[in-house]
Amino acid sequence: MVTIYVSPSGSDSWSGRLASPNRTKTDGPVATLERARDMIRQMRSNPGGLPKGGVVVYLRGGCYWRSRPFELTSEDSGTLESPIKYRAYRREEVRLIGGKRIPSFQPVRDPQILNRLPEAARGKVVQADLKALGISDFGSLRRRGFGIESVPAAMELFYQGKPMQLARWPNSGWLRIADVPAGQQGGRFGYEGDRPKNWQNISDIWVHGYWTWDWADSYEKIASIDTDKRVITTVEPHGVYGYTKGRRFYFLNILEELDEPGEWYLDRSTGILYFWPPDQAANAEALVSVLEAPLVTMNDVSYVSLEGITFEASRGLGVQITGGTENLIAGCTFRNLGTSAVVISGGTKHGVVSCDIYNVGEGGIHLSGGDRKTLTPGEHFAVNNHIHHYSRWCRTYRPAVSIDGVGCRVANNLIHDAPHNAIAGGGNEHIVEYNEIYRVCLETGDAGAFYMGRDLTQRGNIVRYNYFHDLKPVVTAEGAFTDVMAVYLDDCFCGTTVYGNVFLRAGRAVMIGGGRDNTVENNIFIQCNPAIHVDARGRGWASFWFDGRDPTLMDRLKAVNHTQPPYSTRYPELANILNDDPAMPKGNKIIRNICVGGKWIEFLDGLNETIVLVKDNLVDGDPGFVDMQGGNFRLKKDSPALKLGFKQIPLEKIGLRTDRYRLKTQK
Repeated sequence: MVTIYVSPSGSDSWSGRLASPNRTKTDGPVATLERARDMIRQMRSNPGGLPKGGVVVYLRGGCYWRSRPFELTSEDSGTLESPIKYRAYRREEVRLIGGKRIPSFQPVRDPQILNRLPEAARGKVVQADLKALGISDFGSLRRRGFGIESVPAAMELFYQGKPMQLARWPNSGWLRIADVPAGQQGGRFGYEGDRPKNWQNISDIWVHGYWTWDWADSYEKIASIDTDKRVITTVEPHGVYGYTKGRRFYFLNILEELDEPGEWYLDRSTGILYFWPPDQAANAEALVSVLEAPLVTMNDVSYVSLEGITFEASRGLGVQITGGTENLIAGCTFRNLGTSAVVISGGTKHGVVSCDIYNVGEGGIHLSGGDRKTLTPGEHFAVNNHIHHYSRWCRTYRPAVSIDGVGCRVANNLIHDAPHNAIAGGGNEHIVEYNEIYRVCLETGDAGAFYMGRDLTQRGNIVRYNYFHDLKPVVTAEGAFTDVMAVYLDDCFCGTTVYGNVFLRAGRAVMIGGGRDNTVENNIFIQCNPAIHVDARGRGWASFWFDGRDPTLMDRLKAVNHTQPPYSTRYPELANILNDDPAMPKGNKIIRNICVGGKWIEFLDGLNETIVLVKDNLVDGDPGFVDMQGGNFRLKKDSPALKLGFKQIPLEKIGLRTDRYRLKTQK
């Protein structure tokens, strides 16, 4: 094995074979990742190729300021016998930063700016001239949200390791659409009050809202404000699903609303950033994000790992992996990013292990691999990650872990504190196990901690041995949502096994929304309302999926040649589904579950136990937990549930684990 050292205080003219500069300062670590990469390329081109045992690139602690991605391609690959590892040296803090530091702020002295600031902010707000610091690319606010392709964030400000709030009104909570004078699709909506009369420049004011549905948000740019009629007109294409009276929104990017600690505003015409610091800490670190491209790209790379590195303060992704095989992201921290932490597209057996991910603008980890036509698995995995406080910008359908394709594994992750999904996506034969998930779906309705939907063919998925708890419904002006689900099999989703999970105060814990051949077995439900829901929506309000008015389900069925192998053999129920009353949710099984408190089961659309198999469930009396109040849901030896065939759930295996990358676990 060969070792190369990199340090911010190194030199690319040095050999990289020393961890620190020698006494004469004639040799030591190299200065850049690119130099280390190119040294490995030279090794590969030598006779004999890479050394036996591979190469370890040790990164010494410090800040590596990135103005462009660190790019790895196929020529930077290792092999199974000679892997390439980019690793933090002896757990030193290694930071790849896609931004720049603001060394200091000055008092605001411009009378025009002071007059625009709220009175309480005068003397508290400070400023920095970004152009004088060599920063001229500020990015731009863009339309983002539900159903909109991911784009890099505009410049953000991070102070003492935390994202600051772009000046908004109201400072917290929501306003309500007062009326829609041109109708839902008219691109205009009314507001209450006269606050906008205080705003002098509306050229780059935006609104963010849940414009019609509580599972679909978007950011829209304001075209004009009629302060007399109190009407906002937005730039096309307007709010996702149009504007609906009573729905929630707020304004942002307004200098006049910089009225509390932690808020900031950037005047893009002058390059002056205004900021009300939340404290007066000496030597406080302030960063602005600059880089829009991923911090690291790995295209057709194999057998390369990134270990113990922090990725932060960038407008885009942390790491993007496309193609290749057996790359590993391990023990890393992803924070304060504009979009997501890690995106894996294609290739095989890539993994994200024991990473901490938080304060990202969109989702955490995206896994997409395998071939749905042939049901060949991609075998990507996300294991033992702590993912929390994500979806800062895009609030819906940017989950902690997104899975697509075939054969991904999501295990032992701790996921919490987010507005919408924890795990979501689609595909076949994924395994989701041993995860602890709580306080998600905090800002949305008709939402699921685990969510898949609207496909008859995405079968073979297993959700087992997870702990879902404290999924509280949202409270709005219209009242409390009651439709937050732990496992949401939406819109005729089929062939999923939900086995051995614990659901504690988990809302509507399992929803089978019109699908077939789903199995809910050996789970514990405590204080859920209800524990299980089953409906036949394909025969009711969603009949248009089956009668030709909306061909989505049928098109997806035909796209995989469901009457031919491998689908007809792997999922024999599919082969004749069109001749078997496909709108009826047949084949669902609810067996050997425990339910304590709350409501047991909810059937809609005329369903009952003659259509859904409900057998050997313990829903009355004491199931015999060892210590329910203390959170020990193991069953005593004399439990009546065990006599019904219930199997003990391996509670001790759920959640984060210690390993070589994660030395201790946390809640």
